[in-house]
Amino acid sequence: MTLHIDRRALSLVLFVGLILGVAHAHHGWRWTESGNFEVTGIVETAKLGNPHGVLTLDVDGEKWTAEVGQPWRNAQAGLSDDMLSVGAEITISGQRSADPEEMRVKAERVIIDGKTYNLYPDRD
Repeated sequence: MTLHIDRRALSLVLFVGLILGVAHAHHGWRWTESGNFEVTGIVETAKLGNPHGVLTLDVDGEKWTAEVGQPWRNAQAGLSDDMLSVGAEITISGQRSADPEEMRVKAERVIIDGKTYNLYPDRD
């Protein structure tokens, strides 16, 4: 029995696997450090949608990037797009980037006016 492999099909499968691996690594938690981190600031820009929302926060004059949930995750937590709009003061509780030069945090919880919106109830 002889096995013939279509090189184009194999190349396509490998390429798709590479893309999915990069996407998974980016949208996972691997780029964050362990432990809880909290930052409070004013929303300067908000790009909400898939694959996840991204906010730019002014935190005492520093620009921070905060990744919030996908639209379904935000809605499930009780967050609306209006609550994450420009000018809102919010606290992000989650995990900070493992790169100390990068001012970026992935939200596990969003706190607005003292109310906590839990994006990832299974994470502490």
